[in-house]
Amino acid sequence: MVLFVCTGNTCRSPMAEALFNHRKGDMNWIAESAGVYAAAGSPASPNAVLACRELGLDLTDHRGQPLTQELVDRADLIVTMTEEHKYHVMSAFPEVGNKVCLINAFGTSKVPADVSDPFGGSLNTYKRTRDEIDRALSDLILFIRAEHN
Repeated sequence: MVLFVCTGNTCRSPMAEALFNHRKGDMNWIAESAGVYAAAGSPASPNAVLACRELGLDLTDHRGQPLTQELVDRADLIVTMTEEHKYHVMSAFPEVGNKVCLINAFGTSKVPADVSDPFGGSLNTYKRTRDEIDRALSDLILFIRAEHN
């Protein structure tokens, strides 16, 4: 299982979860998501729902969940949206440092960059964030296929 982590689990990580599960093909992996400061049960933000709906993905049933020991233990790979999220995960769960990485760390440029938080932004801001995550997932899926299958 790949666990996508952001701040509130209402924007970036739910979009990453939905995009990954849609794009993974025949891989025997599933995605889940959580937030380092998530309130349990929070719905996906309305613009995240709209941005994903445009691609045929449905986030209306998403409910936010905080990052827990159980989720961390179940994850084969923990993918964060920012360096700060990565630091938080590694500080709270030091035993999993070897399976925590930044979503943009797999690209050919090898220059990791944060995926900025669209929270409160326009629908176009959410679409740009969705597309940035989607591009990063291409490299992540190739990495998983090469390293873990």
